[in-house]
Amino acid sequence: MSLHGTGVVAIWHDLLPAAKDDFTQWHNREHMPERLSIPGFNRGRRYVAVRGAPEFFNLYEADKPGVLRGEDYLQRLNAPTPWTRQVVASFRAVARGICRVLYSGGVGQGGTILTLRFEVAPDAQARIERLLCDELLPPLVEGHGIAGVHLCRADAQGSRIETAERKARADATAIPDWIVLIEGGSAAAVEEGARALHAVLESDAEISGLDQAVYLLEHQRGKQASG
Repeated sequence: MSLHGTGVVAIWHDLLPAAKDDFTQWHNREHMPERLSIPGFNRGRRYVAVRGAPEFFNLYEADKPGVLRGEDYLQRLNAPTPWTRQVVASFRAVARGICRVLYSGGVGQGGTILTLRFEVAPDAQARIERLLCDELLPPLVEGHGIAGVHLCRADAQGSRIETAERKARADATAIPDWIVLIEGGSAAAVEEGARALHAVLESDAEISGLDQAVYLLEHQRGKQASG
């Protein structure tokens, strides 16, 4: 199953230990419902790390990248609730990208997701996109235990926009560059799926900063029907 749209917000972060209980309640009961009430937002997911770091990975899927630069979303980001300000002040090691989906395929959604972040030299962008979309990722979709494989590229300018919510974070926010997501039924399945891909990317001189982690789904919310 492909992602629900061609726009993605991908967020990685740690959290101060004392804030974890509050974070879960806030994210389940206020933040995710608020995000999914924005026109064009289709699904939100929160994961917790089983291998690698940071501890949390949050994924929001939208109709198109323009939704993530639109007024409805920006108004939310610039008018955080008191609960939001309180919780995001405890975020640490934050990486956040407003992304365009370049490739997405699969047969469903997996309860485990592997995230692979990396950087690509400017003059190699087109070549790496073709390599991933045409050669490396399609075979992974057929792998044992794999439910979905996706490639996203962050919009650095759109991800860098300063908002009130971003300013509420104590830590600086990093911006990812390229992101591969592999969904499956277990950590073993997604790690096996990424093994050959990782080897190819590591051997390419135009690719750097490979950062891999594996996460287990904690909470999901889709668009709620009206009426």
